[in-house]
Amino acid sequence: ADAGHHLCCTHHPLMAIGLPSTDHFVLLTILICLLVHHCSAVYDVESTAESGKLMSAQLKLVGGSADFGPDVKSLTLTASLETDSRLRVRITDADHRRWEVPQDVIPRPAPGPQPKDVLLDSPGNPSMPSNSTMSSASSDLTFTIHASPFRFTVSRRSTGDTLFDTSANLVFKDRYLEVTSTLPVDRASLYGLGEQKKETFRLQHNDTFTLWNGDVTRSDQPDLNLYGSHPFYMDVRSGGAAHGVLLLNSNGMDILYGGSYVTYKVIGGVLDFYFFAGPSPLDVVDQYTQLIGRPAPMPYWSFGFHQSRYGYKNVADLDGVVAGYAKARIPMEAIWSDIDYMDGYQDFTLDPVNYPSKQLRPFVDRLHNNGQKYVVTVHPAIKRQAAAHEDLFLKRNGANLVGEAWPGEVYFLDFISPRSTEYWARKISEFRRTIPVDGLWCDINEPSNFKQWQPLNPLDDPPYRINNSGFHLPINYRTVPVSTLHYNGVSEYDAHNLFGLLQAKATHAGLLRDTARRPFVLSRSTFVGSGRYAAHWTGNNVARWDELAHSINTILNFGLFGIPMMGADICGFNGNTTQELCSRWIQLGAFYPFARAHAEKTTLRRELYVWEATARSARKALGMRYRLLPYMFTLMYEAHTTGAPIARPLFFSYPQDADTYGVDRQFLLGRGVLVSPVLEPGATTVDAYFPAGRWFSLYDYSLAYTMKVGKRVTLPAPADLANAHLAGGNILLLQHAELTTSAARQSEFHLLVALAENGTASGELFLDDGEPPEMGAVGGNWTLVRFSCDREESKGMVTTKVSSHVVQNSYAPSRAQVIGKVVFMGLQSAPKSFTIYVNNVELKAARTKSRTSGVFSVSGLSLAIGQKFEIKLVMSH
Repeated sequence: ADAGHHLCCTHHPLMAIGLPSTDHFVLLTILICLLVHHCSAVYDVESTAESGKLMSAQLKLVGGSADFGPDVKSLTLTASLETDSRLRVRITDADHRRWEVPQDVIPRPAPGPQPKDVLLDSPGNPSMPSNSTMSSASSDLTFTIHASPFRFTVSRRSTGDTLFDTSANLVFKDRYLEVTSTLPVDRASLYGLGEQKKETFRLQHNDTFTLWNGDVTRSDQPDLNLYGSHPFYMDVRSGGAAHGVLLLNSNGMDILYGGSYVTYKVIGGVLDFYFFAGPSPLDVVDQYTQLIGRPAPMPYWSFGFHQSRYGYKNVADLDGVVAGYAKARIPMEAIWSDIDYMDGYQDFTLDPVNYPSKQLRPFVDRLHNNGQKYVVTVHPAIKRQAAAHEDLFLKRNGANLVGEAWPGEVYFLDFISPRSTEYWARKISEFRRTIPVDGLWCDINEPSNFKQWQPLNPLDDPPYRINNSGFHLPINYRTVPVSTLHYNGVSEYDAHNLFGLLQAKATHAGLLRDTARRPFVLSRSTFVGSGRYAAHWTGNNVARWDELAHSINTILNFGLFGIPMMGADICGFNGNTTQELCSRWIQLGAFYPFARAHAEKTTLRRELYVWEATARSARKALGMRYRLLPYMFTLMYEAHTTGAPIARPLFFSYPQDADTYGVDRQFLLGRGVLVSPVLEPGATTVDAYFPAGRWFSLYDYSLAYTMKVGKRVTLPAPADLANAHLAGGNILLLQHAELTTSAARQSEFHLLVALAENGTASGELFLDDGEPPEMGAVGGNWTLVRFSCDREESKGMVTTKVSSHVVQNSYAPSRAQVIGKVVFMGLQSAPKSFTIYVNNVELKAARTKSRTSGVFSVSGLSLAIGQKFEIKLVMSH
């Protein structure tokens, strides 16, 4: 067995009592022992109590082992149906308070008051109840506690399906917790558990997920713990019913997924499980983000294309890049500066030679005058000599911890401390007086540290070694030592995985306070709930074809984690790219929710205008992205209000189609735009899966495929664009492609109506000015319009009717912005005659076009977005 894995089944007390043939749960326990190499403690239930939607139990240790320290003798379990779709099961030390994720970090309901205990009969008494169940007629989740030995199950009341079923083995020590649940290996597809680079989106059996935020210089190595920790998975069962499971714990852990089981091995804290009933995948993320916090609304401009590079030498270099994009007529919304702009790599400073304020400030002003933005990076380490004499920093052994980072010797800000967050907000404001940056990029905030440490106390060397960096490295590797203390005596051992979340929260608050506008924050390190404050990207990827393909998996994963604003460094960060790879990457990257190109300083320049073939791809791909901006921004509104990812796996829209469960080389934007990119060199075709229904080309609107059942199709792969299709049943609003989002927003709308086979379609549009702190807030200035389409047939006439329903119209420009064109896709064959009515008035002056492909367009319109309208297309055949 490798480090940290001790085979201890022989220590299990059940081994000494024989194996009754009827006790299949004991058999299950022993089998799991053999699978996961751990089996060291058993508890019995001493008492239970139930009051409505709350159940508690007292657990007593009846057999354990000395591995990893002494067992906690008494535990308290609390199970509560916090909502009809969310069950919480919390197990902790009955006698001593333990570390938990603080309430102010992830606000959530506190555990309810304990109902009065009801003593069970003594063990061995035949009258002792073997289990107790808590359920509610309004909930599909049922919780059952089994008495001797203790275990618990969570099941779906409507179907009887068991969702989580712990073995009789429960280990609870001071710095080692372990619990295992069985899974139906032939019916469960699991997704989530990050952040790691994986070959597939669907989790593979016999895999280990280590959760410990690390500074990884190259994120292309598979199966290593990367920058974030998300102990959440979604389980989609055969037939399409989905549920979610979260272990809310910020300590380091290994999670073993064996197909027939999932085992958690955690080095501290408590076992605080949340179960989300679904039953659809969208329901699960809605329920999950209702608990951890809805994704932050992102400003409209952030959906444009971003250009960055570590190694832009000076302001003139930046100016040249901006000019290069303008000359090539490639959209570019924002240009970014990595640490090059800093004086000695210190936050909130300017290199006096290469980035003096007298040059940088006019450059940023010119950007703003052209509708473009400027974003810079910030780090959590403060140069020791420049540090304030305030109590702001992490402590070790009674003094400020001195680490090593880019500036040299540094102190690390303690973002748990109110003084530190106030200092951070003040520095943001002071810097913006000099350079009015539009967003901030929190990098190497795991936090990264270049210094090696000697252990100070037992925290630095826990008894169980998680598989840090793939080699069971010390948890102090490339970060601050876990014996470091935060404000109020919180140890880094417990709070390490929260660091990036806390910096993102402080940065979001600082920008909001200074600008009173919707902040844009990008954070490399994340935890449960980071999406409330920040976007994320896949980190230091490599310019390789497999990295291009794997970016889809990570982006889809973070959609599950409640961080929908997600992307990868387009064309690759490390290593030299090629024209073909860069062209294919922008064809895919133009459909990322967050589209940024970024590269390492020693690599060849790869701005999208460097190769003409790549520039041609960029103009087409980003042209489509900018046309889709109203749709993508509406998806941001949906994400903010329901948690729905912007980029989604196919099974989100087609959960009953089991063939979608393994699709991870395609994805959906929202529910209906299917992206099928080229992911291999030299490809002239793409193997794509199309679920049942109608699929229209997003480029020429023709009906490409009608599928009775889902099947794979070989698509042509043009050199300069990615295949993109719109599912029948969707209504999209597009605008014209321009070089900036502000220019695109001034153009008229086109309404695309992609009819399902029954002639129906629906969609919606959300508008605000892209800057208010809240999105869709009560009393806010915003507009929401829902569109629907249906079809009627009578006496040889077919009437297709599109109508709008204005939910709210308080965003003033929506009263002036108009729909100038409506395109119907998927009509029946060319009619003998047609008549168009707008609000029951026959339209004679409009220009129209009819084609045998079933595409029919009505142009020359001027329909105000904020006013209800109805368009009827009456055709005779």
